[in-house]
Amino acid sequence: MGEKAVVLLSGGLDSCTCMAVADAAGHELYPVSFDYHQRHIRELSCAKKIAVHYHAAEHLIIETNMNAVGGSALTDDTIDVPEGDAQRTDIPATYVPARNLIFLSYALGYAERVGATHLYIGVNSVDYSGYPDCRPAFIAAFQAAADAATAAAAERGGRIIVETPLQSLSKGEIIRLGTKLGAPYELTTSCYRGEEEACGVCDSCVLRLRGFAAVGRRDPIPYAAGGQ
Repeated sequence: MGEKAVVLLSGGLDSCTCMAVADAAGHELYPVSFDYHQRHIRELSCAKKIAVHYHAAEHLIIETNMNAVGGSALTDDTIDVPEGDAQRTDIPATYVPARNLIFLSYALGYAERVGATHLYIGVNSVDYSGYPDCRPAFIAAFQAAADAATAAAAERGGRIIVETPLQSLSKGEIIRLGTKLGAPYELTTSCYRGEEEACGVCDSCVLRLRGFAAVGRRDPIPYAAGGQ
């Protein structure tokens, strides 16, 4: 078994692809998922299935109440999940304030505890919803913070490397990569509305469907009538 890697595993398409990439690299896999009181909580059941599929050494699920912070359509039932808009230039209502900063911080601590040298996150700055915590500048800043904050780096001369293998890929390229690596996309969910069948019209569904169309494949998950 190779070096240990912590993988942020939401249960969605991108994080599943990250698991496939880390697995292909020969890492021993330690996925971490979050119950942050999100309206699409069913993604956690998908994350559990993906972890089992990849024979994860350990799957950590952390509860953190980001609904208490509020301000996002993903955590606040009073804010509607918007439909996908390819022309949008502003940050959408589905942005969860500081989510990736918080998740990466937990994952960094987990990586120290298990002795992992790699930390994978499926952020993307090509086909994404405009979130500031998906951009390269944020990842570079977090890497610098990780280098300064961990005992692994400060005292033991080691380093936990933040890996972003999807950063510069289009959604179609992500799907092509995952397909090549055998990623079990049938176990994933991406819909922000969290129903049993994906809606097909929210930002995340639109980007996902556009990606499958770009590579000439049909998405293997079920969609509500008219969603695909």
